[in-house]
Formats: sequence, structure tokens, C-alpha cells
Amino acid sequence: MKLRFSLSIGLLLCSSISYSETIFVTLEKDNAIAIVDPIAGKLVKTVEIGQRPRGIALSPDQKHLYIATSDDDTVIVVDTETLKVVARLPSGEDPETFAINSEGTRMYVSNEDDNQITVINLAENKAEKTVPVGVEPEGIAVSPNNEWIVSASETTNMVHWIDAKTLEIKANTLVDPRPRALSFTADGKQLWVTSEMNSTAMVIDVATKEITQTIRFAIPAVGQEKIQPVGVVIDAEQNWAYVALGPANRVAVVNAQTYEVEKYLLVGARVWNLAFSPKQERLYTTNGVSHDISLIDTQTHKVTKSIAVGRYPWGLAVKK
Repeated sequence: MKLRFSLSIGLLLCSSISYSETIFVTLEKDNAIAIVDPIAGKLVKTVEIGQRPRGIALSPDQKHLYIATSDDDTVIVVDTETLKVVARLPSGEDPETFAINSEGTRMYVSNEDDNQITVINLAENKAEKTVPVGVEPEGIAVSPNNEWIVSASETTNMVHWIDAKTLEIKANTLVDPRPRALSFTADGKQLWVTSEMNSTAMVIDVATKEITQTIRFAIPAVGQEKIQPVGVVIDAEQNWAYVALGPANRVAVVNAQTYEVEKYLLVGARVWNLAFSPKQERLYTTNGVSHDISLIDTQTHKVTKSIAVGRYPWGLAVKK
């Protein structure tokens, strides 16, 4: 009886353990998401979710995951506790990336094939409007004060500044070829944009909508054609920016005050996207071709671990 009782208690405790931090990773070729415990350094489970999942984000209250399942032409809403799909959003055709305002009331989805942005009311789960933009929009971001939605059009080589109140384009900024990802600084004064074809990242002044800095990436013994900047994030203190360099298999560490590249970190193959841990002491990367994620210590700027997650990891979101 004592043994049975102890086993029962042990099983109960195990079933009620919640991870102090969880990473959700979209697996483009597995049609699934991976759930990772980064503290233990292990893959916890994989859950089938929909066709070709790419963009992923948490709701502000962290109760729901939003995942763009591109080949299903929808953004699905997943309960973060049960991992069950609870809703499907009318996102337009082939959604790949999206952004959510800080209030959690609106989502802005890039429809690359239709050259438009679909605006979704998240309270009612319905599309409010479509906004025509340039050719092949992908990267998209919302300013911290929710004033601007910025869309990057890969073929037009522009970022479009959309007024969040009127949902009209108010300005356009010409950037280097094939802009891929966008990220605002925490104070909302700068927008960082990566150029996949020009091996650069640009810093745009939000007030003037003009480029103030262009950062060029060059890695010894790595062909320039392999240096293809994609994901970019900047820490909350604006000390460091991190840029994923695609098939160069590196993350560039950029001093966000001087705009100098301080270091290149070797990660997995075909690094796509980046996300911080809740306190920003770690940075996580998705490495599509090596089918893993890398863990980077942001204090030492060293890669500490890689975790196999499944086929073609693309996007990631971190829940505390």
C-alpha cells in the first residue's frame, strides 16, 4: 500500500509540473510545433498543427498561440495549456508572417501572393480590412505605441508605413534589396530592417522615416552570397542587436549604440529567426537545415547548446 501510495503521489506531482520557460517552434516540413524546455535543454513533445506552419506569436496574456499555417490559408489559435486549436482566423491566402498590437486587439497578416495586409479584429475573429502594399510583403511589425504598422515588400524593396488608426499608407522608405524582417527598438524611435540580398541591416529613424545607419556584414572565409540577413531583434536596453544571417550559419552581434559588428556566432545551418528569453539573458535561434535551435548566452555572447526539434524549424515564441 505504501509503495502504491508513493507512486500515485509521484505521478500526480509529475503531471502538475509546469516548466519555468517554454519555447514553441514551428516545424515547416513536419506540419507541427515543437515544445522545448530550454532550461533542461530538451524537446518535450511535438504536436501536429497544420500545413506548413511558419509565423508564430503569443497573445499578450500568453494564453494563446497564433500560428500561420500557410498552406491552410489561415492563422490558427492554439490554447497554450491544452495545445488544442480553439479558433481559425480569416487571414487571406498564404499567410507567412504577422504582427499583433500590444493590446492584443488586432493582428496584421502579410499576404505575400496578393500583395496586401489583412487586418484582423481579434475580439471578434474577423477580417476588418485589406491594405494593398508592395510586391511580396513578408516582414511586418507594430510600433510599441501602436501608432504604426510597418510592412516590408521584398520585390518592391520598400517598407510601408501604415497609420494604425486610418489603415492607410502614410509614407514609404526605399531600402536595400529584398527586405526580410523588421524590429522596433523598445523606445519606438528606431526600426531595424534586414536586406537578404545586400548583406546589410538598416536603421531607420521613425520620426523622419529615413535611413540613418547601414550595417554591412562580412565574415572571413564565408562567401558574400551566403550572408543573407533575415531575423533581427534588439534588447530592451538597446545595447545589442542580433541578426540571423541565413546560410552563413551565423548570428551577428551588433553594438546597438555604435552600430559596429562585434562578433559572429556560429549556430546551426540556415538560421532563420530569433527570440529572447523573458529576461533576455538568453537568445534562441531556429536553424532550418540542421533541424535544431541554438541557445546563446547574451552576457558572454557564446552559443551554449543546440537542441534537435524536427524538420525545418522556422519561427519561435517563448512563454514564461
